[in-house]
Amino acid sequence: MAIAVRETIDRAVGFFKEAQAELKKVTWPVRKELYASTVVVLVTVLIVAFFLSFVDFALTRLTKAFMQ
Repeated sequence: MAIAVRETIDRAVGFFKEAQAELKKVTWPVRKELYASTVVVLVTVLIVAFFLSFVDFALTRLTKAFMQ
């Protein structure tokens, strides 16, 4: 039992050491890149949201027309 617990702790410590080593390799974006990427994501989300809203509205109207 104690051996299994110790192995689990050793694996967890190893995982966090490896994760820390990988995070040191990351190239973090500068503020300007982060801002530009955020704007692109927000604009894309808005475009998709409007498109899906339009499709939903059109399909709702079409369904109601067939039901009547």
